[in-house]
Amino acid sequence: QAQFVESGGGLVQPGGSLRLSCAASGNIFSIYAAGWYRQAPGKQRELVASISRGGSTNYADSVKGRFTISRGNANNMMYLQVDSLRPEDTAVYYCNVFPITMSWGRGTQVTVSS
Repeated sequence: QAQFVESGGGLVQPGGSLRLSCAASGNIFSIYAAGWYRQAPGKQRELVASISRGGSTNYADSVKGRFTISRGNANNMMYLQVDSLRPEDTAVYYCNVFPITMSWGRGTQVTVSS
């Protein structure tokens, strides 16, 4: 199975931005669609954005217009630009394939607080 390493999280004020990165083992993103997921404290993990092998994107209503998912030039990289952050975006963010998922990485913590 592929392995995923997420990075780029941090503490930001409301309205701030971050760019999250995902490095996957092998060329997994050339085989499967990819997704960014998040899990807030006390809540289930949810899909926030997905990108097909052809580049079509979809977003959860809660992040539409604020988050942008993209692939890197290499088939093992993926990114999530998160803008206009809100306190409710606070969560651990994970990358994986979509719609099936493989083993989860450690994620990257995003905390939005003033």
